[in-house]
Amino acid sequence: MKQLKEKKFPYLFILPGFLFLFVWLILPMLSALNISLRNWNIMPNMPKPWAGLTNYSQILSDSLFWLSLKNTFVYALVTVIGQMILGLLVALLIDNLIFGKVFFRAVYYLPVVTSWVVVSLLFKFLFNSSPSGFINYLLCNVFHIIDQPVSWLTEANTSFAAIDTLGIWKGIGFAMIIFLAALQSIPQDLYESAEIDGGGTIALFRYITLPALVPTIATVSVMLLIGAFQTYVPVAMITKGGPLHRTEMVVSYIYNTAFTNLNFGYSSALSYVFALIVFGLSRLQLRAFGGQKGIAEK
Repeated sequence: MKQLKEKKFPYLFILPGFLFLFVWLILPMLSALNISLRNWNIMPNMPKPWAGLTNYSQILSDSLFWLSLKNTFVYALVTVIGQMILGLLVALLIDNLIFGKVFFRAVYYLPVVTSWVVVSLLFKFLFNSSPSGFINYLLCNVFHIIDQPVSWLTEANTSFAAIDTLGIWKGIGFAMIIFLAALQSIPQDLYESAEIDGGGTIALFRYITLPALVPTIATVSVMLLIGAFQTYVPVAMITKGGPLHRTEMVVSYIYNTAFTNLNFGYSSALSYVFALIVFGLSRLQLRAFGGQKGIAEK
């Protein structure tokens, strides 16, 4: 009887967390699944007829969804690669510093904790299409690279320059802090032995640093990919999905479908399909980096 009580006792500690998870995650997910299978009406006491898989089949012919999905894929590819390369580079530079490690680590991590709304408005000002926009002013009046200001936020291709630059800039510090922790966990004996054998800087990075960072690279890439696919605020604040939905991301499209068009059934179906896509991509990433074993070991 005493052993049974001792086994039950730890569950009392995890019960509050489980209740919080059940109320704020599991129940909303089940509710969203129910909404996705109906022609949902937001008005109370109104009929919400069963629609089955109609909302899901509608996705196949929704050109705006596929455009937003393509935009999200391109954004994720550009920002995740940019964040990882620059984050690793900054981590390597800081790791080799003798003085000022804490200062530069804080400086590069500062954008991560800065409000998305604030930095989105800042980048909207920087990439303003008028001659007074900061980027246009530098290109036209300071460096004299171009003669006419660029319409950054009125064309889809140039609008993504602002959104992608913001995404990379804000995520460098996140990748840097994780890579820096991983670099500091690599035994120095390996480097000393390789240097005695005549290994140079490039050889040390290729044969010691990079293989040791593979589990960390897998973890960071998955986390950054999930974060990239959740992008909403920069689109809402900088372009609002325009022009003509050409800069729409999946999350912004789902939001507009629900709260602008009031089509909650279809937006819930979009959410589930998108969640499955992100889950599948995450699994592919883990397989590409050798599975979950290396990540668990970290």
